[in-house]
Amino acid sequence: MKKSSLLALLLTFVLVASGCSVKTKTDVASNPDNSGTTPAPNNTSVDIEVLSMSSNESDINIIRDQLTKNGFNVKLNIQPDYGSFKAQEDAGNFDIALSSWTTVTGNPDYAVRSLFKTGGDYSIISNPELDKLIDEAAAQTPDQYTETYKQLEQHLVFDKAYIAPLYISLKSQAVNKDVLNPDTVRLSKSRSLAWETIDFNDISKRDKEPLILTQSASVLTSLDPIKGNDGSINQLNTNMYVRLINLTDDDKITSDGSLSYNHSIAEGNTEYYFILRDDINFAKIDNKKAVDTGERVGADDVIFSLDRAKDKNSVPDHRTYSLHEHIKTVETVTDLAALDNVKQSSGSGTIKEALEAGLDTKIKELVADKNQADNKAGKYQVVKLTTTEPFPQVLNYLAHQSAGIVSKKQVESINTYDVAKFDVNKDIPYGDQNTVTEGSKYNNTLYASGPYILSSKNDYEGIFYKNPGYRKGTESEPKISTVKVRFIADTDSALSALRSGEIQLFYGVPETKYDTIESDSKLKLQSIESNAVSYLLFNTSNRDVAKSDDLRKAVLYSINQDEFLQFYNNKKIKAVSTVSPIVKTGNELTADPAKVKEYLDKYNAAK
Repeated sequence: MKKSSLLALLLTFVLVASGCSVKTKTDVASNPDNSGTTPAPNNTSVDIEVLSMSSNESDINIIRDQLTKNGFNVKLNIQPDYGSFKAQEDAGNFDIALSSWTTVTGNPDYAVRSLFKTGGDYSIISNPELDKLIDEAAAQTPDQYTETYKQLEQHLVFDKAYIAPLYISLKSQAVNKDVLNPDTVRLSKSRSLAWETIDFNDISKRDKEPLILTQSASVLTSLDPIKGNDGSINQLNTNMYVRLINLTDDDKITSDGSLSYNHSIAEGNTEYYFILRDDINFAKIDNKKAVDTGERVGADDVIFSLDRAKDKNSVPDHRTYSLHEHIKTVETVTDLAALDNVKQSSGSGTIKEALEAGLDTKIKELVADKNQADNKAGKYQVVKLTTTEPFPQVLNYLAHQSAGIVSKKQVESINTYDVAKFDVNKDIPYGDQNTVTEGSKYNNTLYASGPYILSSKNDYEGIFYKNPGYRKGTESEPKISTVKVRFIADTDSALSALRSGEIQLFYGVPETKYDTIESDSKLKLQSIESNAVSYLLFNTSNRDVAKSDDLRKAVLYSINQDEFLQFYNNKKIKAVSTVSPIVKTGNELTADPAKVKEYLDKYNAAK
């Protein structure tokens, strides 16, 4: 699609004006105007500032045109990357921000808790009614919570207009089928791309050639799994840290590919049991190569990892604690008889029977020391997690990358600073991206429990090696020894790299590129409906839209989702909220110019 010369000139100005990253909120607040303004259609137009990244050019154009037609004077605050966008958002330099959210855990609580609950990791909203509905739905089963989420959507979108939904995206990837076996490349509705199953058509290349794929972000939030939840690290940390459980490609809870053989829920839905494997060791980097540390991943690491995951104050800038706030305690079970005395939530059988299902050797002994575990001899470790209240959705959060298992010994040896007095200029926390970036600060201290570990990165690529201590000799052992993640921010450049053979897999293909991929005989397009929703987020603190429900509703009813679907050749799906891909509430947003005028008149009259 050709870009308009006006927007091209605008973006050129924006990129020049904002070429230097903003370092502090104060700096941002004093220099907010990386922007362009659409001329007002008349003298009564209402000013509205839209914050976005330049990569969302098409959506910006549609939003600007829809708002202009409905009486708004649109000012664009366009930022070149996510870091600059987030700095502007944190500084409050917007009326509405073009935002997106992917529910990577496959459960509706994740789609709302961090975003809209008071004090949520990413929430700028504080509304007691929303808080009540979020907590009420969290304790319900799927057959109960549909009505509750319908009420939540009604309050969030229509009563208060805190967000304006745009669309649900498809999730797609393109594979070079001449090089890779497409049948080994998973495409999951929620979880990030898993690398360990991917294989070459010619399996003799496994140890000779790298798997090369791409992602847009080269600056990584953190390689400590609890300190980031964004596109820069979700895929990377998913493959670097094993979890207690996983999601299947269609969002079902499974123990496959996890640290546990089996898991089970006890009667009452507050106690959850996991029987651990003994064939996963931590990997580390020595002379830029992956080596087996000889340290087994065990119950003490699980307890340490989940205790810090739920504790907001365990690390500075903890970004995922609200996902794990329902965890009350995590402990090792050493009394075998206790497993026989607890019934499963399903009402049939004991916890011991559920944990033993399919095991080659039944449980003969439970051990506290991970080094004493010997599964072939019947010696196992069992972990019991207790929630603060009945909360079956806790399992989805345990499948999230933020619940990745880190080494207690290693992390404690690195994070020796006082969290309350953390100094970003001198303290180097576990997972700091500078420690894996080539140059004078390189000092890789990562311990990976998952199938791969990051060796080093630069602005061009990150290099990962398979963990030599991960499920060795089993079907879950990673197939390809080396993975290179090329950092390509521009989708056209990524597609060009795929077609030229520079990369072999393009994860996250936009719908506008489908035709190009399908016309290339060496490429295969894989596509499913995703849990990704794009929406407009309203400022709730320091602008007129924060004070006026009427102004927000005027913007809400200016949004015509049909125009987005038309632009994307019906490869987008209508949305109402971030819950839409998971729970079908029956709510629907319909553009209505008459309502826009009504709410604008009310807003102007109240000024």
